[in-house]
Amino acid sequence: QVQLVESGGGLVQAGASLRLSCTASGRTDASYTIGWFRQAPGKEREFVATISWTGGQTDYADAVKGRFTVSRSSAKTTVYLQMNSLKPEDTAMYYCAADHAAAWAVNTRAESYDYWGQGTQVTVSS
Repeated sequence: QVQLVESGGGLVQAGASLRLSCTASGRTDASYTIGWFRQAPGKEREFVATISWTGGQTDYADAVKGRFTVSRSSAKTTVYLQMNSLKPEDTAMYYCAADHAAAWAVNTRAESYDYWGQGTQVTVSS
């Protein structure tokens, strides 16, 4: 079992930055991929970013490429999502998820993830 806790959300104006954190506890000795997803009211959950256990492989949704950066702490138990140049359309609940996988694996498919956090709200005003 892996427990995930997100933090760092808030209300900001368009163009501002936020850094979300996802801290893992529990069975963190085995390698796991982390994914970030978001869900806006009335919309389906969508993939945002993913990072491998090693931190060397990442992938991003087209909507956030060049603006968001995912990274992993050296201890590997905390994953960050740096969000720059935020837009109103980035407003959503942001979730991190964990999938026990090979050390170099990334995964964009929500259905592949076994563990999910409670989410942190990001609201971007125009």
